[in-house]
Amino acid sequence: MTFQPTFANLSPVRLGLRETTRRMCCRIAAAAVLGSSLFGCATSEPELKYLGDKQMSYYKQAATTIDYPVADTQPNPEATFAKRPRTVTDRDKDEVWEVSLTQAIQLAIQNNSMIRTRADNRAASAILSAGDRAPSAFDPSIQETGVLFGSRGVAAALSAFDAQLSSSMTWGRNEVPQNNAIFGGGIGGGQALTTETGVFNSQLSKTFSTGGSFALGHSVNYTGNNIPAGAQLFQSAYTGNVSAQYLHPLLAGSGTEFTRIAGPVTQSFGGISGVTQGVVIARINQDLSLADFEERVITMLKDIEDLYWELYLRYREYDTAVSARNSALQSWREAHRILEAGGKAGFKPSDEAQARDFYFQTRAATENALSNVYSAEVVLRRILGLSVNDGRILRPSDEPTTAQFLPSWEASLTEALTQRVELRKQKWTIKSLDLQLCAAESLTQPNLNFVSGYQVNGLGDNLLGNSSPNPNFPNVYNSITGGQYTGWNLGFNFNMPLGFRAAHTQVRNIELRLAKAREQLSAQEMEISHEIAQDFQNLAVQYTTAQSNFNRYRAAQQRVQLFKAEVEAGTKTFDVLLRALSSQAEAEVAYFRSLTEYNKAITALHYHKGTLLPHDHIWLSESEWTPDAYKSAVREAWARTHAFDANHLDTEPSEFVAQPGWAAQEVSPAGIQPPPPAQPYEEEVALPPRPVPAAEEPKAK
Repeated sequence: MTFQPTFANLSPVRLGLRETTRRMCCRIAAAAVLGSSLFGCATSEPELKYLGDKQMSYYKQAATTIDYPVADTQPNPEATFAKRPRTVTDRDKDEVWEVSLTQAIQLAIQNNSMIRTRADNRAASAILSAGDRAPSAFDPSIQETGVLFGSRGVAAALSAFDAQLSSSMTWGRNEVPQNNAIFGGGIGGGQALTTETGVFNSQLSKTFSTGGSFALGHSVNYTGNNIPAGAQLFQSAYTGNVSAQYLHPLLAGSGTEFTRIAGPVTQSFGGISGVTQGVVIARINQDLSLADFEERVITMLKDIEDLYWELYLRYREYDTAVSARNSALQSWREAHRILEAGGKAGFKPSDEAQARDFYFQTRAATENALSNVYSAEVVLRRILGLSVNDGRILRPSDEPTTAQFLPSWEASLTEALTQRVELRKQKWTIKSLDLQLCAAESLTQPNLNFVSGYQVNGLGDNLLGNSSPNPNFPNVYNSITGGQYTGWNLGFNFNMPLGFRAAHTQVRNIELRLAKAREQLSAQEMEISHEIAQDFQNLAVQYTTAQSNFNRYRAAQQRVQLFKAEVEAGTKTFDVLLRALSSQAEAEVAYFRSLTEYNKAITALHYHKGTLLPHDHIWLSESEWTPDAYKSAVREAWARTHAFDANHLDTEPSEFVAQPGWAAQEVSPAGIQPPPPAQPYEEEVALPPRPVPAAEEPKAK
């Protein structure tokens, strides 16, 4: 038999463990060989043969190789089968995919179980660098099902009140030689006292929301020995009892409020568990996890809208660059024709060189604009969860709004201070610390517990049946159910640390954290008011800038038309026309850039008000309850319906309802009509553009 030993997947530590295991196996094998030799079954050791290199370098190199896991996973087809990314030097004729903003948001929600944001594209991606801390749609469920201290879910916190069943059963036999008959119960000196035992114990315990605990127990003990019958009633007897015990804390850790906040005081581990293991704190942690998830979704939506309008702007810039390039090409052709014809009045040979220089300048700008389109499209694809290239190129189909958005300052500030998810998270934190402080103050009291117990005892020669020679004790269960032999206990136990240093330190720590949390909430509200103010200023400046740039664009168009006529008439030089064409392209790009920034400013206002989710028609909700929760809700509703009225409550407090902000008012800018959407060129703007044929470019002499 031949085989090839392999150590390619062993680190030095693993190799050491395997060597230790090998030595242990050798010792076990040596013991087995020795044992078989003693019994006449010794066998010869088989001869082992190895294949391959015999040098130690093989094992040394294999032992220091980094291991790679073999996981049962399938690669992402969107990444595995992605096509080559688009570049300005690789212009395949791809299908244009017209995508609306609503469709882009739907794609992102469907494809992003791991939440992506724009910040991940600028620095190290959280999906790559944060590992398990990367935000995802699984985080709320992970928090809900947590079982460790500090991150317990509601189910784990409720498990502290589950009934516990324990049971044990053991048998034994013991033979003890006796020195004299007095201490041996009648067994003479030199004889053995033989005892057979059996012990059965079972207990059912339950902790209540008040902090008290109840335990119902049952035990049966069997004892049989060889002591003469005259010294005992039964030579083999069963003794048993049924007991009930109740413990209730009276000072530290007592009451329903403490138990719901910190959990049962009996399960705490001093300063390790603290006062955060209860159901209420677990539910608040769940709400914080939901708020974190909502915050990340809102950030993702804002990034999608910003990238969508930025891609729109890149198309507009490319459209403008193509128009400028075509105009520059036409001007160069005209200048070249005039130069070859011998010139005309007002024309200089340097005009042809200037026109040629301007053409290549606009051509380079066109190539750069096309590259910007490709880059912006890839960034948008990433946040939408799409592959790098699937044979289609994204192009926004929505046009940015040109209506004036006139929100109310008071309503917007009210919405921001009531709906921002960051404020809701901070208020949950304050609520949690408030409850923890209440529970921590309870632990500054001594531990005083009320304890009580009651049991019924029994004795019998048999476990079951009536074959006993003594009619008073036919069997142990008959004796227990008779209830003649009972016992009880009642009292208190008390303990306290002198000084309560740990308890008071915990209270002081929570007080400081609570003070910081309240101050942080105040600072957050101040920051939000400043963000809303900046959004109002940005809305105003972007809208007025868009108006000015639009008027500039119209004026630049008229200027080009006038200069073109004057150049054809010979009263102006090509230099003036070329500068007018460049100014027209800059004005058009500036208009669409300010219009894009205006729409991004509207998105930013909704983002800072906390209304971006309803603005994008997205609503978040938790999953349905369990059937037991619905039954409990019905019982609670039934109890409230038939409960007695509280005399000390005259009226119910009114709910606080924030007034909604004004809706966007569609107001047309006075005296301004935006240009119609740019019509895509059949060969140029539809992307990728066709390069200008060399035959169309005049050759300079």
